[in-house]
Amino acid sequence: MIKKISVIGAGTMGHSIASAFALYGYSVNLFDTYEEQLKKVKGIMKTELLELVEGNLFSEAEIEKALDSITLFNDLEAATSDSDYVIEAIPEKIELKRSLFASLDKFTPKHAILASNTSSLNLEDMMIDVSEERKIRMIVNHWYNPGLLMPLVELSYFGNMPEDIFKEVEELYKSIKKQTCKVLKSVPGLVANRIQQGVAREVFSLIQQGIAEPAEIDKALKFGPAFRYATTGQLEVADLGGLDIWCIVGDNLLKEMDNSTCSNDILREKVEQGKLGIKSGAGFYEYSPEEIEKTKKEFNQRLIHQLKSSEFYIK
Repeated sequence: MIKKISVIGAGTMGHSIASAFALYGYSVNLFDTYEEQLKKVKGIMKTELLELVEGNLFSEAEIEKALDSITLFNDLEAATSDSDYVIEAIPEKIELKRSLFASLDKFTPKHAILASNTSSLNLEDMMIDVSEERKIRMIVNHWYNPGLLMPLVELSYFGNMPEDIFKEVEELYKSIKKQTCKVLKSVPGLVANRIQQGVAREVFSLIQQGIAEPAEIDKALKFGPAFRYATTGQLEVADLGGLDIWCIVGDNLLKEMDNSTCSNDILREKVEQGKLGIKSGAGFYEYSPEEIEKTKKEFNQRLIHQLKSSEFYIK
């Protein structure tokens, strides 16, 4: 039974993953090599967790208890030697992950399950240097950002892991109220990111062609398809609308739509201009210094509202 969790990497995803487990009573070890990050990470976590208090999802006492159950480490062996489940959330570089898993194979108990938060790297490539016994206890578990608020976690079921161990991982995520997607084949982007990129490709193309302004395109998405997608999957939508209709519309529209195999030029131009979005103060929209924190907070508040509303239909 999984009781003790270790998270490797205290950055954006790592500390959010640690918080999510701690909220539901798990003891969590959070490791990072950067002392400056370790010094400030609990403050960051507390700020994010208090937003859940504002949204009436948890109490302040529960937040304090969760923070107390997270122990910070800068020694990898000490952080993982008694863990049942270890998740890495380090940069997407195969050499780093391969080296990390080789170390974790030596440091962790034999029963420990090792997981990667990657959505782009191949599981087989990451576990080249681990023992054969450990390979059956390795899995991709891709969280969606922000991990504390987004319910989805994609889990690999690529043939290396027996079903009983996979079920144990599924039950772990169920215990912290996450929705898992069982991915049967190793493909770049897994499931959710591939769907998202398909939408993004057409959105960027519409802007490039001057068909509508960015705010109007976002409005069309938020109050059209995305309004349904908040509660209903694409295949459910297709069944409800009629597969014959979807077939006819697909024949008419798909040949007119973007089928490019690389990033849109308008997106590349923004990057070259240093307009990277909210972190640079400009992207498709402008953000004053005063607006940045407000925008981030409002985004999280919308997710919290959706999270609360979704409980009645999540199966």
